[in-house]
Amino acid sequence: MAVERKFVQDRVKKMMVKEWIREEVKSAGFGGVDIIRMPLGTQVTLFVERPGLVIGKGGRRIKMLTEKLKEFGLDNPQVSVDEVEKPEFNAQLMASLLARALERGWYFRRAGYRFLYRIMEAGAKGCEIQISGKLVSERARTEKFVAGTIIHTGDAAYTAVRRGFDIAVKKLGVLGVTVRIIPPDVVLPDEFEIKEGGVSNENERNKGDEQRRAEEEAQRT
Repeated sequence: MAVERKFVQDRVKKMMVKEWIREEVKSAGFGGVDIIRMPLGTQVTLFVERPGLVIGKGGRRIKMLTEKLKEFGLDNPQVSVDEVEKPEFNAQLMASLLARALERGWYFRRAGYRFLYRIMEAGAKGCEIQISGKLVSERARTEKFVAGTIIHTGDAAYTAVRRGFDIAVKKLGVLGVTVRIIPPDVVLPDEFEIKEGGVSNENERNKGDEQRRAEEEAQRT
C-alpha cells in the first residue's frame, strides 16, 4: 500500500507544481509544462508564448522559479523555457489566452468566435471551445463554439485531440475555458488515400522479379 500512496503523492505534487506555474507565468502565455525525473534531479520544461517574460532580466525570474520549486519538494530542479512554435495548435496556450481575454472584459461570444476563427484559419482540422459559468446572469450555463471535425469517443479522442483548460476570474464568478484542437498533421481514423495503379504496379513488379529469377536459374543450368 505504501507504493500506491507514493504514486498518489507524486501525482498530487506534480499537479500542485503545475497549478502554481500556470499562475506565475500566465502573463507570458502558458502553454504547458513537462516534469521529468532525471538521475541528477528534476527537469522542468515550460512551454510559453513569450519566453523573455519567464526568464527575466539577467535570468533573475527563472532563478526565482527554480528556488520556489525546491519548496515543493522537487529534487534539484532544472528549469528550461521553450517557445511555442505554433500557438494556434497548442490547446493549453489558446485556453490561457482566451481566459485572459475574458478577464480583461471581452464578451464571451466575441472571444469564443475570435479564437475559433484564429485556430481554424491557421489550418486546424477541427476545434471546439467551451466556456462554462455565469456568463450573462446568476444562473450558470455552457456555451460551445465548434468548427470542423471534433472527436469525443474512442482512442482517437485521446491521441488525435489536444485539450487545454484554464479559468477566468470574473466579478460574477469563475468561468471555465476548455479548448479542443485537432492539428492539421493528425491522421484521423476515417481518412484514407487511394493510390491509382498501385495494385497493377505491384503485380508488374512481382512479375519482373519472377522473370529475373527464372533467367538467373537458366543461366546456372
